[in-house]
Amino acid sequence: MSVALSNRFQGGKAFGLLKARQEKRLEEINREFLCDQKYSDEENLPEKLAAFKEKYMEFDLNNEGEIDLMSLKRMMEKLGVPKTHLEMKKMISEVTGGVSDTISYRDFVNMMLGKRSAVLKLVMMFEGKANESSPKPAGPPPERDIASLP
Repeated sequence: MSVALSNRFQGGKAFGLLKARQEKRLEEINREFLCDQKYSDEENLPEKLAAFKEKYMEFDLNNEGEIDLMSLKRMMEKLGVPKTHLEMKKMISEVTGGVSDTISYRDFVNMMLGKRSAVLKLVMMFEGKANESSPKPAGPPPERDIASLP
């Protein structure tokens, strides 16, 4: 008996199967990039592709293999860089070359490996560097008295 996978299922076995299929599809695309001579001089390519796949799966919220406008909005908010609707449409157009309203995984990898600096690429790179920096202090902020206020 086959499990019908659609967006009406919320988690569970169907969601796990859907994520496994998505991961397999993205892994196949990663293998294409690994075999492509155009990227043969890229250092640490397997590690970069693995990181791109994880990041893409995190933000492909509808699990359809594409990042749409709402997924991009959530991504930018989660990264702490909220954008307007028009800015996000421009980012998608910049990544896809104006061909599509959604960012496919191939478009995403081409953008991240490409020499052109797209806004989304800069945000993603900044987010990666921000995670490497020292962690934010935990706990309540230090107490201050009225004299120390500006």
